[in-house]
Amino acid sequence: MPTIYSFFDLADEISSIGEKLIPNWFAFLVQLISLILLLVIIFIFAYKPVKKLLNARAEYIEKEVKDAEEDKRVARENAVKSEQMIVDSKKTASEIIESANQRAIKEAEEIKEETRNEISRMKKAAEVEIEEAKAQSLKDIHDEMVDVALCASEEILGREVDKSDNEKLARNFINSLDK
Repeated sequence: MPTIYSFFDLADEISSIGEKLIPNWFAFLVQLISLILLLVIIFIFAYKPVKKLLNARAEYIEKEVKDAEEDKRVARENAVKSEQMIVDSKKTASEIIESANQRAIKEAEEIKEETRNEISRMKKAAEVEIEEAKAQSLKDIHDEMVDVALCASEEILGREVDKSDNEKLARNFINSLDK
């Protein structure tokens, strides 16, 4: 059966809806103070330490980034120095090789010159020796011819030839051969 609401029932109903929609001011105030107190406690015990930790972490990261940049700069400088050292080393090595080549060429020229001088000296010595041998051969041939002429003159004359006769005959014989 349908119920009929009375005006008072309706007023109670509206008042109960109003109470549900609008909270009790005392409860609302206690809850608000509790919330503010909770936020203050969280701020004091959680936010400040967390913020301090985050700031320390940020400083650490910033320091690491600066250190990394410094290390990178130092590495670049060292790379440039290393490249310069390599270039200098190559230049020095090239100079050493060039110097060694020049020294070797100079020594080779000196050895060639010494060899030429030695060959020239040996050639002159050989020419002197040849001339001496030629002179000795001519003297030996002359002496042999003189001996042959003496023997021939003794045979032809049938007598012993003295020294003056011998020299005259030898000179005449040699002169006739030279002509």
